[in-house]
Amino acid sequence: MNTKTLLLDVGGTFIKCSDGRSIPISSGGSRAEIAASLQEAVAPLKGSDASSLSDAAVGVCIPGPFDYRQGVFLMKHKFASVYGESFRSLAGLSDSVRMGFVHDVNAPLLGLLSERPELRRGRVALVTLGTGLGFSYAVDGIVQMSESLGPVRSLYDRPFRESILEDYVSRRAILKAYGKPIEGDVKEISERARSGEKTAMDAFLSAGKAFSEGVRPLLEELQIKTIFFGGQIARSFDLMEPAVRQGLPGVSLEVIADYSRTAMLGAATVLE
Repeated sequence: MNTKTLLLDVGGTFIKCSDGRSIPISSGGSRAEIAASLQEAVAPLKGSDASSLSDAAVGVCIPGPFDYRQGVFLMKHKFASVYGESFRSLAGLSDSVRMGFVHDVNAPLLGLLSERPELRRGRVALVTLGTGLGFSYAVDGIVQMSESLGPVRSLYDRPFRESILEDYVSRRAILKAYGKPIEGDVKEISERARSGEKTAMDAFLSAGKAFSEGVRPLLEELQIKTIFFGGQIARSFDLMEPAVRQGLPGVSLEVIADYSRTAMLGAATVLE
């Protein structure tokens, strides 16, 4: 990776940059606000000499729907004000800048495979736990992607109990299971669970039990015995883990220590 390569992990509230910056962005903001955030994120590449962009490259990890080949926003639930517009144009980058885009669930799995050769044999999966429930998997080092370059299989919308699995394993699921008013979101519930509050502990164990039940048929179908976890709620995976291990005996479970860094490593692979 040359000195003019910048990697970006674009989320709904922040853009995390490979140079250590964290740029606020509002996925529900106006076109001008979103463009300003993207331009701030890529600003270090530009410097004072526009010609210096000739050997620059930007790798971007970003959620879908998104045109990963052309770099065009296609989301309507987020970034709606820039629907149909190109990332390059909004960020103010010329055509001389090489760019690559990767789905935010595929990216961390690509990153893991790039730095851990032992994972390139057999089948491994990545699950993201947060506002939603993401799933990606690889076979012999190749991340399986759909025609649109997103994950080829989904987990969030698998039929489960009265609705879909995401309704039982996500931020909203834990909040609902907890059932008490709080100010600090899931993080506060995790703190209460670690202090021994049973209702909080049960909320996480309930999510863990639902996850293991809901994902088991897919793991068996795809012959997957190794799962990595990332996302905001993965920081509290230890609270779900007993229920997950009980429901998925024989499956290796590991939380990605630095999820954003791993996602950016994945973004770097699309520039190779």
